[in-house]
Amino acid sequence: MHDRVATPRTGGRAVRSATVLILLAMLAGCTAAPRTAPPPDPSGGPASARWKPEPGTDWQWQLSGRLDTSVDVPVYDVDGFDRDASEVAALHRAGRRVICYLSTGAWEEFRPDAARFPTALLGRGNGWEGERWLDIRQVDVLEPLMESRIAMCAKKGFDAVEPDNMDGYRNPTGFPLTAADQLRYNRLVARIAHRHGLAVGLKNDLPQIPELVGDFDFAVNEQCAQYDECEKLTPFVKAGKPVYHVEYELPAARFCERSRELGLSSLRKRYELGAWRESCAAGA
Repeated sequence: MHDRVATPRTGGRAVRSATVLILLAMLAGCTAAPRTAPPPDPSGGPASARWKPEPGTDWQWQLSGRLDTSVDVPVYDVDGFDRDASEVAALHRAGRRVICYLSTGAWEEFRPDAARFPTALLGRGNGWEGERWLDIRQVDVLEPLMESRIAMCAKKGFDAVEPDNMDGYRNPTGFPLTAADQLRYNRLVARIAHRHGLAVGLKNDLPQIPELVGDFDFAVNEQCAQYDECEKLTPFVKAGKPVYHVEYELPAARFCERSRELGLSSLRKRYELGAWRESCAAGA
């Protein structure tokens, strides 16, 4: 559905001679204080271990068709199941960061792990063939399933995760989901991604941005210009975090100028999210 890291290197210190160590100890009168690791990120992992995307960077979002690696942009967002580690590595060699698209709020019958989802988790269809909303209140059941998916992204070498269908509480899911349910689940997904050293994006869910901007490293949005909602995404930009934004129905001339003013990374795409793109960064 379209509502759809490098670990820092540490160099070894040169071994000092015993004589120098003794002299330093005498001069200092005591041993040096031990070095401490940076404080852990409250969302679940050490912040220094994750990619930190920046606002205003151009990107490519391709979820269908043969992957076109020729687009000269610093960020690619591709399907986590369909793309293998060699494709991610090829994008890295070309200087790209790579985001792993996953559905975390809806079941997809065509995924290889579909049989692992108990029937009791599955709600109404979400408008896309073969997809049904998940009962995100059942976090004890969902956490290991999402952990497995996100671990797959990390194993393939992705830098970040784009978790989709993160606003079920605003849709007719078949479950009495509340805003509190959604906050709890979205934060769980963010913590799992951070545990695996991956950055994570908030997909749509505009009403909860003020409460979730601290938990997520970037945002992904569809059609905020069409619905006159783009200003609601500015907390991410103000926090130094990018907003990767797409329009499908508006011509680029209708939204690009305003997108640039707001600091969004905006594209025009077709609904199938193939290789074709029109970027606001190109001066549309």
